[in-house]
Amino acid sequence: MRPTVLCFSGLDPSGGAGLQADIEAIGQSGAHAAIACTALTIQNSQQVFGFQATSKQLLLAQANAVVIDLPIRCVKSGMLGTTENIVALAEFLAEHPYYLYVLDPVLVANSGGSLGDQATLAKAFQQLMPFATLVTPNTVELYALTGEHDIELATKKLLEMGAKAVLVKGGHEDTPEYIRNALYIQGELISETTCTRLEGEYHGSGCSLASYIAGRLAQGDNIQQAVNHAETWLFGVLQHAESPVPNGQKIPKRF
Repeated sequence: MRPTVLCFSGLDPSGGAGLQADIEAIGQSGAHAAIACTALTIQNSQQVFGFQATSKQLLLAQANAVVIDLPIRCVKSGMLGTTENIVALAEFLAEHPYYLYVLDPVLVANSGGSLGDQATLAKAFQQLMPFATLVTPNTVELYALTGEHDIELATKKLLEMGAKAVLVKGGHEDTPEYIRNALYIQGELISETTCTRLEGEYHGSGCSLASYIAGRLAQGDNIQQAVNHAETWLFGVLQHAESPVPNGQKIPKRF
């Protein structure tokens, strides 16, 4: 069977982000996706209205059932929603230290909707950092996680928390013509990539990128290879993204 990525992520009814994005992106990477659902959200492609988190017990029961019979190679987390779920994931990772782990530190939705108390979650995320093969924050998340407001200082602080590598996504920076991502591994800037900034906003782009990376890691790519493959793939699916409503967020066309 194909190597499997186990995703801890929430259900997005619109299908643009969350576990549906994980499934589609990982499938496109060539791996198989399994899901431990962290929350049921109330949202569409443009706005988050609320959510109900899965209990810690139910979340771990889902994950533990999956690992019995699937060839898990990598874990990916997105929306976790509560500190209890963050603790649950940390416990799970401690029991499975041989899994690779991609941490997408989701604090708020692109629409600005709440996915949990940001300050509380940011502090709780610190206990996941030592398990992380790669963390994929945008700059807003990077600053929230570290309390720093300089990319270099904030990235250094994130690495000091224990993360092995950090991919800083520049989509929220004030660069109208381009987006620049920076990959740091073991404290060293390994690569910077720049792509043209496409018009509009996209629902689920961060989920898709992190999940595709996880799929490539599960298949044996090193971190830099996985990131390069994922960035190239994501730019293509964003170019063909679909617009549910005029002037609203677009949904990446992942197939």
